[in-house]
Amino acid sequence: MGHQSKRIREIAKKYDKTKVYNMRDAIAILKSCPAVKFDQTVEVSLKMGVDPRKSDQAIRATVSLPNGTGKQVRILVFAKGEKVQEALAAGANYAGNEDLLEKVGSGWTDFDAVIATPEMMREVGKLGKVLGPRGLMPTPKAGTVTTDISKAIQELQGGKIEFRLDKLGSINSAVGKLSFDEEKIEQNIRAFLIAVQKAKPATARGQYIKSLVLSSTMGPGIKLDQRDLEGGSA
Repeated sequence: MGHQSKRIREIAKKYDKTKVYNMRDAIAILKSCPAVKFDQTVEVSLKMGVDPRKSDQAIRATVSLPNGTGKQVRILVFAKGEKVQEALAAGANYAGNEDLLEKVGSGWTDFDAVIATPEMMREVGKLGKVLGPRGLMPTPKAGTVTTDISKAIQELQGGKIEFRLDKLGSINSAVGKLSFDEEKIEQNIRAFLIAVQKAKPATARGQYIKSLVLSSTMGPGIKLDQRDLEGGSA
């Protein structure tokens, strides 16, 4: 076994890898780990009991985290005419059409979310190879294909996130920052879990959520008690 850093050894003393923890204890463990020089992201990883190969078991939805993500969301808007100025006035970092289409088509992805007006989707759809793998393709279901650009931007800035099932049958999502107080982190996690439950495919059978792990950017992955999925404290 390779040499472990002092920080990793300190983290190992904080929790038992073989145990499951209730949500509040898990959050407290992450917050007690040795500090780093940046505000870490708190992440939830779910192993789902659905088959990602079956289209009728796909999971993709949105949720507005009650306390936001703690992250400054960089938003790109594909639009024409007055909608470009509307987007910029509402807080979009980038807005336009042909020039941005060409730039993104060349591989540029220096943004966190994409909104498009319906008239732009024929051209935006051609960017699937760039936007698709990064989960950035706008969709009506996520509210990111819309004529109400200002509302969509406001929702994204206010903590609206999209989650989806990946090819390995997992859902991974950021749910806030480690600097948030414990109650706010817990509120965000519970809002996220409720949204995942609501997004359950009608064809799903057996145990829907198989496991739940809470982690931070530089912290450990802590297994959570499945009773926390019921909405109350474990």
